[in-house]
Amino acid sequence: MYTGTHARVASDASVVVPENLRCIRLELARSPEFPAGSHRHGYEFVAPLDSRRHIDLQQWKSARHFCNVRRFWSGEADQFGQLIHKPGGDEHAFWAFDYDPSASEDDEPGHRFGAHAFVPGEYVTIRGHDAKEHTFRVVSVSPFR
Repeated sequence: MYTGTHARVASDASVVVPENLRCIRLELARSPEFPAGSHRHGYEFVAPLDSRRHIDLQQWKSARHFCNVRRFWSGEADQFGQLIHKPGGDEHAFWAFDYDPSASEDDEPGHRFGAHAFVPGEYVTIRGHDAKEHTFRVVSVSPFR
């Protein structure tokens, strides 16, 4: 299990933090179970964004050690992991949140994360631990500190 957090790991002045790293907060969107959505269910993660606000794969390759995720779900302990990219070409590659690098069954893939602009007010879909797809609203995107 990863033990990373969103705290800046790079206190050493020799470590260069890419300027396009962003902290992104997703909260559960409206659903039958949560008609008003929920700010107590979601994710906070770090990712490099390009000028279109899409995840920048090339920048991620050199900054992946900064790309942590925290899953917060009311009634459960927070989980910490990494934003990962699974290869597979244009049609089969995908982004996911990985909480245990030695297992793949815990991965939570984002549906078409590579095609989404991470801008407040936009929506994304993640297949969670329960194997169900949940829709989340992007509530904030801020510079990584």
